[in-house]
This record gives sequence, C-alpha cells and structure tokens, in this order.
Amino acid sequence: MIYFIADTHFGHENVIKFCDRPFACADEMNEALISNWNERVNGNDTVYIIGDMFFRCREPESILKRLRGKKHLIVGNHDTEWMSKVDTDKYFRSVNLMFEMTDGAHAITLCHYPLLSWKHQMRSFMIHGHIHNNTDMDFWPLLVSRENVLNAGVDINGFRPVTFNELIANNAEFKQRNASSEV
Repeated sequence: MIYFIADTHFGHENVIKFCDRPFACADEMNEALISNWNERVNGNDTVYIIGDMFFRCREPESILKRLRGKKHLIVGNHDTEWMSKVDTDKYFRSVNLMFEMTDGAHAITLCHYPLLSWKHQMRSFMIHGHIHNNTDMDFWPLLVSRENVLNAGVDINGFRPVTFNELIANNAEFKQRNASSEV
C-alpha cells in the first residue's frame, strides 16, 4: 500500500495552537501521530512524507525509529535543521525537493509547496503540504477549483497517513466545506 502524509511537525508545540489541533501538548500530539501512523502502515508499505516532518523536535531519531514503512521524504521548509542532525540514509529510501511518480494508476507530482503548474498537469495530480488547514491565502480560490491538487497535510487528513483515494475524498470534503473562503 502507498500512503501520503505532510506537516506532522513532530515536536512543535505552537502548531497545536496555529492549526487548532486537538492535543494538549507536543508529546501528546507526537504519540497520537505515531500511533495513527503505525495502526495503518506495516513494514512493506510505502509512505511519502511531503515535508515538515519535525520542527523543534529534540530527538527526531527516537520517533523515526518507531515509524513503520518504507519512507520517502520530500523536503519542506522546516526540515533542514533536523536533517542536519540525522543520517537520513538510515531512515529514508529517498530524499528529494520534488518527486514525480506513479502509483500504477495515476501520475503524481509531489512537492511540499502547492504548485499551480507542473508537468502534465491536465492529466496528473499534484500532492502537497505546507498550508495545513489554512484557507486565508490569496491563492486558495485557485486550489479550491483544482480537483487534481491534493493537500496531504495531517490537519485535513485525520492526523494519519492516507491512501490516494482517501486524499481525493478528504480534499473534496475540505474544499467543499471551505469553498466560501473564496473571495
């Protein structure tokens, strides 16, 4: 099985407040995210982490050791610091700024930042993170109108890795619920 996830922000106290996450503290959030991850992912599954895996996390390796699956990291804006302290080759099958792939049925471009243009955009999908559950940006109306641009952020995907079909459903529901944010 292939899963996608973004913006876990393991270790980041303030993301709880910024994104209205249902956790009392970073430790509680970390444990919930790890539990949710491992309930779905087994050792043979592939997980694409689309950026911002850790932020201000004291011991990223203690978490990386606990997460199941064959992990691929797409680097986000908060990943540089923790990556300098970890042997990424030990935990990730690949580390990229952007990645083009197929799941066997869909052509997919992965980038932490939502792209408005990418290779074969009329017949492929763009999976991103970065914006969490924020609908206040001036480009939100463009994202709402594009069914093939999918947010893998935990804040709209039940705080767990999700399949491609779950991404489609979660994003459709989130965009429909927040379409009124179009101005």
